[in-house]
Amino acid sequence: PNLLWSDPMSAYQNVPFQNANHSVRVSDEFMVRASHADNGSRYWTKTVTTGENHTQLDAYEVLDKISEATWACGDPGMQFDTTINRWNTCADTERINASNPCSEYMFLNDSACNLASLRLTAFLRDDGTFDMDTFEHVVRVMLTAMDILINRSSYPSPAIERNSKAYRPLGLGPCDLGALLMRMGLPYDSDAGRRVAGAVQALMQAVAMDQSALMARVLGPFTAYADNSTSCLRVMSMHHEAAIKLLSEFKPTEYGQEIVGRAADYMNTSLGDIASYGMRNAQLTVAAPTGTISFLMDADTTGIEPAIALVAEKHLAHGAVVRMVTRSVEAGLRSLGYDLDPSLEILTYLEEQGHLEGCQALDEDHLSVFDTAFKAPGGTRYLSPESHIHMMAALQPFISGAISKTINMPQTATKEEIRAAYELAWSLGVKAVAIYRDKSKGAQPVNTGKDATALAVAPVVPKPIRRRLPETRNSITHKFCVANHEGYLTVGMYDDGKPGELFITISKEGSVVSGMMDAFATAISLNLQYGVPLDVLVKKFSHMRFEPAGFTENRAIPMAKSLVDYVFQWLAARFPATDEGVPMLAPVALADTVATVDDQFLCPSCGAVGRKFGCSCANCGDTTACG
Repeated sequence: PNLLWSDPMSAYQNVPFQNANHSVRVSDEFMVRASHADNGSRYWTKTVTTGENHTQLDAYEVLDKISEATWACGDPGMQFDTTINRWNTCADTERINASNPCSEYMFLNDSACNLASLRLTAFLRDDGTFDMDTFEHVVRVMLTAMDILINRSSYPSPAIERNSKAYRPLGLGPCDLGALLMRMGLPYDSDAGRRVAGAVQALMQAVAMDQSALMARVLGPFTAYADNSTSCLRVMSMHHEAAIKLLSEFKPTEYGQEIVGRAADYMNTSLGDIASYGMRNAQLTVAAPTGTISFLMDADTTGIEPAIALVAEKHLAHGAVVRMVTRSVEAGLRSLGYDLDPSLEILTYLEEQGHLEGCQALDEDHLSVFDTAFKAPGGTRYLSPESHIHMMAALQPFISGAISKTINMPQTATKEEIRAAYELAWSLGVKAVAIYRDKSKGAQPVNTGKDATALAVAPVVPKPIRRRLPETRNSITHKFCVANHEGYLTVGMYDDGKPGELFITISKEGSVVSGMMDAFATAISLNLQYGVPLDVLVKKFSHMRFEPAGFTENRAIPMAKSLVDYVFQWLAARFPATDEGVPMLAPVALADTVATVDDQFLCPSCGAVGRKFGCSCANCGDTTACG
């Protein structure tokens, strides 16, 4: 505690779960009461097992504290329990109580879901239209493959394996949505952009429903379908109703009507098939974060997120920096009708300035197409928190599970603005939401600007931690002789067998050599206790040449260039690194394991044993024997 108070930033080195996701789950009753800053805000917490009243709290104050904590460190997010269970396809079995840490997979206790994501920009034609036929085909293939995988997967417990096979939940989802809209020339924060995004996700959900019904017809429904047929049909009908509602919101000639129209048709057909044959899978889609896999998928944006920035900086060797404009900008300009010359002028301006504000070649009405989650250095525009939430609300009715997405807020955002964002997400029917205020943590994975490495409070300076040996420890002592200089090496070890201290005693007590070796051993001991790997020390100090040097009495190390060379050759052999790179005590002394044979020779540089017809020394790399 004293350390943390005197140096708060040390928490980022010592407090675990810095990057874990924490959420608070609340009901509609809680959210309604939290809107009243008076006696109407009082509510009872319930016991988990019996549902009985437990503690009376003030909902308004609790939501305030949740918002304040989110403002301070980005946690917790919120999950809206009533909404989640309203969309539960297996409500007749049990309620949905929890989710995975990222909050996109929400289903019954002791179940698991294999996830897969489709890069939406892969289905974009050169003319900026969406290839529905190819998209539909890929959704069917992926859903079938994922269902096959259920029976071929391993699970962490028998209960999870049993439920995963009984309910067969799947998690197909989108990736690169922000890039898709930009390439189509649609602002992320626009009704038109949200309608197209909703239409594409509706088609994914609709085709997944149709394919799951087809597989149920051939292979049979998931085992627990009979007990949950009413819930399944109710939720699938809710998806269909949402598609019909979205179709009605499109303007007469607006692009995207055909996409959601096809989705509504598939859903209508699949409802009849599900009523007849059931569903193969209790859940079909989620919107995962796709953080790491988005790089492997060659995506410009992750999950359903907008672009973080339009320009990325790549740091090369020798300090060189290359600025790269995201590919979606050029594609978006083409969709907006820009010719080659204006496009080049716009891209050049963007590369130089880092944003598009003030670019004379770009129509000001088109600026919103290229808005990003964070404000660019030197710019003023960025996507509002509300735009993120409205996009989530546009997709949620067409997702079986939930959406893993972060609502980005600027550093200047207030606790009240965070509270308002939570309330908006709940009112729009979003199942779960996470909020992150820029630089609210001492270290964050994504930044923008030249001062991006600056921390909110102070720079995080890594501090070494010393691992001291126990008061009583095991040790090993080795007698050596180098050029008639006798001595002893003693290595103290941790309980796990790793070396932690070194003592070197030379027979001529009080001599310069003895004093220097004693000091040197102390320095090596401190290195080991502060975590410097032994193999690093071996590479650094082996083959150092100075007197005394010469032949030894150890057949395994017949020659040493110096006392230091001998010490580290012996340490390397006595504590060889494991597969994990950790040095451990060798079971047998090296001197007992090596024999001299007639066709071997001693390396003239390091004294290691080699073959007569060898060339470079395998130990030190010397090539004296070559030729």
